Amino acid sequence: MFVESSLEQLQETLGLADVSTGTVALVTTTLVLSAALVYRQFTSEKVEGKVPPHIPSTIPFLGQAISFGTSPIEFLLVAYEKYGPVFSFTMVGKTFTYLVGSESSALMFNSKNENLNAEDVYSRLVTPVFGKGVAYDVPNHIFMEQKKMFKTGLNIARFREHVHIIEEETRNYFNRWSKEGVDDLFKALSELIILTASHCLHGREIRSRLDEHVAQLYADLDGGFTHLAWLLPGWLPFPSFRKRDRAQIEMKKIFHEVIQARRNNPNPDDDMLQNLIESKYKSGENLTDDEISGMLIGLLLAGQHTSSTTSSWLGFFLAKDKELQQKVYEEQKAICGDSLAPVSYDQLKEMQLLDRCLKETLRLRPPIMTMMRMCRTPQTVLGYTIPPGHQVCVSPTTNHCLPDTWKDFDKFLPDRFLDPEVANSEKFAYIPFGAGRHRCIGESFAYVQIKTIFSILIRTYEFDLVDGYFPEVNMSTMIHTPTDPLIHYRVRNTEL
Repeated sequence: MFVESSLEQLQETLGLADVSTGTVALVTTTLVLSAALVYRQFTSEKVEGKVPPHIPSTIPFLGQAISFGTSPIEFLLVAYEKYGPVFSFTMVGKTFTYLVGSESSALMFNSKNENLNAEDVYSRLVTPVFGKGVAYDVPNHIFMEQKKMFKTGLNIARFREHVHIIEEETRNYFNRWSKEGVDDLFKALSELIILTASHCLHGREIRSRLDEHVAQLYADLDGGFTHLAWLLPGWLPFPSFRKRDRAQIEMKKIFHEVIQARRNNPNPDDDMLQNLIESKYKSGENLTDDEISGMLIGLLLAGQHTSSTTSSWLGFFLAKDKELQQKVYEEQKAICGDSLAPVSYDQLKEMQLLDRCLKETLRLRPPIMTMMRMCRTPQTVLGYTIPPGHQVCVSPTTNHCLPDTWKDFDKFLPDRFLDPEVANSEKFAYIPFGAGRHRCIGESFAYVQIKTIFSILIRTYEFDLVDGYFPEVNMSTMIHTPTDPLIHYRVRNTEL
């Protein structure tokens, strides 16, 4: 009975409600048997020095999976109070070592890939979505070259053009809303951000093909980012795996057609797609069509999670604090004039209150709860030695709500960012986009995208919570989205 109960809880934790208990039991049993030797190796590995304190568990193999999965942030904060800034625990046959707080987190953000490795952790999750030959499916030095190609295309000159594209997409999308009503804010912003990101980052040709069918392909690809995909082999016959794999094949077919047409165009647009077509590796080789397709998928989906989740939480925080919402609206008029003319990139930079609201949203609701690396060589931190085989983790959400770092840590106080040192990521206390060697290359675009969207939304609508309900965090997904994200909206000026 205890095992059955634990299994049911694990199903819910990992998002397996649509999979039969028998199937999960079979898979779990298989994994227990196949992972036993590996698990024994990890737990018995000998290293010089003192290993981090290990949180005990009475459940073999599963370890802390249920406790962590049910309430991960509470679990980590309690462990931090009891064991300090470095501790380990077992979960689904793997050993995780968490680094909590600025000082210990520095180990990850200053690490080299040969010591704390990213591919070992993320390849199983992202390769079936992006495809072979890109991101974590290639040696790190190749991935670094690919990231550099992205950086070349994410520049201020293009951001200036992106602002107008995002504003137009936003206005067109919200034309479907009435003058007043209740709607799913997360669903709306998720759809909008796919449209804006595709238009800005993929180009006109791909955006023009973005109908309901292609949107569903994106959704099926996005469905590959689950705890299930992270923990289990990709060849298992789960419905989400099959949908993901079919969507990738079909999506790449569309991208290949667009890329070939672009290669034959004597007057191509100057955009990210063209930037990738013209890019070369240090070896002198061009990117293949398949590599470009995989990189475009990765660029869209990686940013989509950040922007859709963050912008939704921003909307709810502003709906909860009507006085602050009004100040953000007044800032729009102060910078862009009473007529609220189309926003520009330079005006976005002036919107410091909106900027602080966004930063505070990212502090309280960072979209990625945990960043991970596989320990390949013994790593020393704060007097402990982390053995090879441990998955080394830093949780932005946890670092952002440590009472000994953040005053009134649980309150939404954007003006805390008037102090420039508060957002100093080199201290590793504020890390919504990572930091150091591992800072997200899409951070600047995310700020442009979200601030532009909310400049238009806050000019157009007044937002309220529905019956005072502020969404709970959905802990069952890898991205911490709002639960039941309904919001009440009302047009500010009925002539708009």
